This record gives sequence, structure tokens and C-alpha cells, in this order.
Amino acid sequence: MNPSPSYDIESVRKRIPLLRRFVPMNNCSQAPQMDITRAAAENYLESWSQDGMDWERWMGEVEASRVSFSRLINASPDEVSVCVSVSQATSSVASALDFSGPRKKVAVTEGEFPTVGHVWRAQERHGAELRWVPVRDGVIPLGGYRDNLDEDTLIVSACHGYYQSGFKQDLSEIVAQARGVGALVYVDAYQTLGSCPIDVKQLDLDFLASGNLKFLMGIPGIAFLYVKPTVAEGLEPTITGWGGRENPFAFDVKDLSWAPVARRFDTGTPPIFEAYVARAAMDFLGEIGLDSIQAWTEELSSVFIEGGRDRGLRLLGSEDPNHKAPTTAFIVPGDSHVVESKMRDRGILVSARGPAVRLAPHFYSTMEDIEMSLDTLAEVLRHDVA
Repeated sequence: MNPSPSYDIESVRKRIPLLRRFVPMNNCSQAPQMDITRAAAENYLESWSQDGMDWERWMGEVEASRVSFSRLINASPDEVSVCVSVSQATSSVASALDFSGPRKKVAVTEGEFPTVGHVWRAQERHGAELRWVPVRDGVIPLGGYRDNLDEDTLIVSACHGYYQSGFKQDLSEIVAQARGVGALVYVDAYQTLGSCPIDVKQLDLDFLASGNLKFLMGIPGIAFLYVKPTVAEGLEPTITGWGGRENPFAFDVKDLSWAPVARRFDTGTPPIFEAYVARAAMDFLGEIGLDSIQAWTEELSSVFIEGGRDRGLRLLGSEDPNHKAPTTAFIVPGDSHVVESKMRDRGILVSARGPAVRLAPHFYSTMEDIEMSLDTLAEVLRHDVA
């Protein structure tokens, strides 16, 4: 008898129209939409078309999305900023740091999504000195942090999940190494949050950012930034706007009073439409339970690893389930985007990155989906790109 999740998977699958046509295995890139997220989007559009602009209602939805995100990571709403992207969140954090003193080094992994590395590189003109933690065969060894941290390190920037391979880093160990030299820790959780629980208080994180397009089952155009209160109160981001003021509606052009905690990282008009959708998706995931989702996606990952090995597929990254996000990446010959296209033609949605194709199931995926995806990939590699 095949294993099954602790929740009613057939019930949740009925909420995803895309499953009628495809097997989506590309959550590491973009999530399929659910009926509840479409309903949330239509709610916003209907309200605006029938009632006109309702700013109070709109801001209520933005605040509700802030609350929903805070619940997922065990934070309070004031500790969360609503952003438009992880690029903005990272840039805002970087803009608030002082690189003019003796602490000016930024330890950043080669496994970051490029936007994060670009933001830190842009701080070199302000005095930042980058130290690159290496990636080896899709894995980010912890020793790379030890070799690149010292008393001059200001901040460690670490992805929770490596976007190319699905390798999941040990955040507790990274925080411990950073604290050993007195450095701050910034985590990009875009490739993991929504598939597993993350407790920012237990981990003692200073910053955590995530968008909603991937495992949080939302849409592009919205992201969230957690900032530890004791850290936030000492920071004044230069990427700012009226939303980051203590009283935004004072409309005082000369006022630069800072909103409390992470709200000072808010900027201009927030992503209102996107907040409607994000809230609906995050609340739905919260009802299922991130612990339950993690247990199921780990089960699916183990089948991907074993099944890929049985079919002669070449894995990129770690086989250790403790170091895997839901994403499993297989190295393919030639152009990985050709393989992605061939898979789509056969009804399987995957995501090409570099030399590999990534397969990323989620809470709605079944064992049959995994086996079908593996069989199809093996067939494509054998007949179409051999």
C-alpha cells in the first residue's frame, strides 16, 4: 500500500484546476493557482469595479497578509515588512547597514539566487567586502562558512534552499557560526517556505525574506521581510517611502520619523492585489499544516532520489533527506530548456536551471505523479536528447 499524507490529498487536489491537464513539478519556479486564490483575486477586482477604491479595505487586506506570513514563521506582525520582491527586501536591508567601520565583510554563498548576490555586490561601492562561500556539486559545505567568517564579518547571507539543486542548508549551524564572530544573519527562504516550518525565534534569525510565487502558492509581486526587533530599531534603510513613516498619513514631506520594528522597511503603496491572493494561499497552507506538508514532501523526495537512481538519472545535490528541500535536480545532456519543453509536451511541468532540470512537488503531489515524472524524464533523455 502506497504511503499517503496526513490530510485529505484528493480534496486539496480538486482545488487546483491545472491538475486536470498537467502534472506540475515546478513549484521551485512557480506555483499552480488554486480556486481560493482565484476567488481572492476576483474579490479584489469585483470590489474595485463595483464599489470604487476602498483604501481602508485594501489596507486591511495588506495587514491581514502581514499577519498570515507572521504566523507561518512564529513572528509578530510588527516584525514583518510587506515588500514587492525579495530583491527589494534584500536591497532595503543592505541599504540600512553601515560598511564604513571595521565590520564590513559580507559572507554570501555562491548558491544564492543571483539577485541576492547582485545586491551585496552593489554595496562594494559603499565599502562592503564580499567573501564567497563555495558550492560544490550542488552542495554548500558548512566548512565554507568557517573559512570565510572572522571578526570583521558584518553579515552572513544564506539561502535556506539552493535554487539550482534543492540543497537545504542547516540554518541553526550557520547562525551558530555567525554568532561566533558577532555577525548578523540574513536568510532567503524563497525555495523552502511553504513546504516546511521555519521558526525565526527558535533559529534566532536577524532577517528572513520570502516571496509568494513558489511554495507559498501565491503570485509574483509580493514578498515579506522579517526583521528581529532588537536589530530593526537600530536600522534606518535608505530605500524607503511614506509607508515606512511613523505616521504615513501625516503627509509631511520633511518627516523621516521611523515606523516601529520591521514596518520601517515598508516603502510606498503596497502590493494590494497581490496581498489578497497571498493571504488566501498562506491561510490555506496554515490550515493543512507545514509540518504535515514537510512530512509528505520528504516522502516524495525520497522516491525521487531512489527512483532516479534506479533509472540511471544523475542527481545534482545531496541525497541526504535532512539537506533537501522538495526540489530534486537531475543533470541532463545538452540544453536543459529543451528537456523542459519536451517534458511539457508530455504533460509534466518541470523547471530548467543551468545543467539540470528541477522537479519540485508540493502538498498536492502524489506518488503516481513522482513515478510518472521519472518515467517521462527517462524517456525524454533516452529518445529525444540522447
